[in-house]
Amino acid sequence: MTIKVLNEQQILQEAMLVLMTHLEPSKVLRFWASCRLGEGDYLKIKEQLFATETVASLYEKIKEYENSGYNK
Repeated sequence: MTIKVLNEQQILQEAMLVLMTHLEPSKVLRFWASCRLGEGDYLKIKEQLFATETVASLYEKIKEYENSGYNK
C-alpha cells in the first residue's frame, strides 16, 4: 500500500482553497491575519492560487458567490 504524504505547502494551499471557496474574501483575510499566515511570500502564493484564473473566471466566481447565500 502506498501513502502519499503532502508537504506543508501543499496542505496550506489546499486549506486556503477550501477557505476561499466557503468564506467571503474579507473573512479569509481576517482569518489569515489572526493566524499570522501573512508572513510568507504573498506574491508566490498568489501566483499559485490564481495561476489558472482570468479576470472573467474570477468575475464569474464572485457572481456565483454573491448569489450562493454564503455571503449572508
